[in-house]
Amino acid sequence: MKVLPDFYQDHIVKHLNKPQYYMLMILISLISEHRWVRLEELANLFPQPIKFESRRKKLQRFLSLPALNLETIWFPILSQLLLNFFENKQVVEVIIDRTKWGCINLLMVSFHYQNRAIPIYFELLNKKGSSNLSEQQQVLYKVLDLLSNYQVVVLGDREFCNVDLASWLSSIKVYFCLRLRKNEYIEIESSVWKKLRDIGLYPGMSLYLKGVKITKTKGFQGANIACKWKRKYRGWQAEEGWFIITNLVTLELALKAYENRFGIEEMFRDFKGGGYNIERTGLTGDRLVVLILLITIAYTSSIVMGEQIKQKGVTCYVGRVKEAGRSERRHSAFYIGSRGKDWLKSVDFYADIVDELMKLSPEKKIYYARGKKAVTLIRSTS
Repeated sequence: MKVLPDFYQDHIVKHLNKPQYYMLMILISLISEHRWVRLEELANLFPQPIKFESRRKKLQRFLSLPALNLETIWFPILSQLLLNFFENKQVVEVIIDRTKWGCINLLMVSFHYQNRAIPIYFELLNKKGSSNLSEQQQVLYKVLDLLSNYQVVVLGDREFCNVDLASWLSSIKVYFCLRLRKNEYIEIESSVWKKLRDIGLYPGMSLYLKGVKITKTKGFQGANIACKWKRKYRGWQAEEGWFIITNLVTLELALKAYENRFGIEEMFRDFKGGGYNIERTGLTGDRLVVLILLITIAYTSSIVMGEQIKQKGVTCYVGRVKEAGRSERRHSAFYIGSRGKDWLKSVDFYADIVDELMKLSPEKKIYYARGKKAVTLIRSTS
């Protein structure tokens, strides 16, 4: 089974020597299989027959390689992924968000795809608090340059509702949906201001305010504000509504775009306790950035594999498929891809004993034949 899709390997091999390339392949395989990224654990699992301490130091040196950076390794792979996922000039929803654990503060920009977010660029912030406009612009500059062939919509939660950010995005002709705090002021009549929380929004209600002036001090003129408070559903009630500053032309477009922002929450869950357990790695600084790069490569390769498994029509051999009456997919492409890899390794490891087991049920021969064909199809992915 391939560790990575061909276009990943074709690019990576150009920038690493053979020992470095083989180490990267082993690490990606370990990260994908065990989804545990503590350095001590990776050193324990690393299969080279040398002492444990030598393996640990070897991994430390590897994670310090100058060639392992986003611009050299990830950006070209990302460009190919975008070509695979989107048509030229198609809308790409870009999500800016921040996550933290311990003393780590990570600012990340990703794009929305299939109810998940896929990292584009990220930086560690040398502080504990929220990002500022300069830091947000710095990461977005890099991303917007990579996405020059697409129509970009920038999505952000209340940390990124700075009117200056909206003004800057508007000035460079980029679409945006940024959630405002409910205590922001809007001008409802000439020199008459009211806080958003006081405009009369209630559960189940939506509003679209066109061309309003927002904030008394900075006075962003001509903003559109999409407002929505979700109605009570199955006993759950949202505590407050959304107030979204946007330059999209309709309420429906703005709300649909902003809802896709939550894909990054799913991605952070995959990176953290729900997946790779990155918050327990113990690494900091440049080594942590490289580790996140490796996780990103493993994560996206699983998504690519999951998409191919779906296209080949053998998802039912990896996980439970969508059920009648269920509106949401049961499993993401990431889940299908990562579990597909796990199943193939199990099939290979237990091949001999499974052959003996199947001989005991000759009446099921036709079903086993279908399963073997599915294994072949899954093995051909990536």
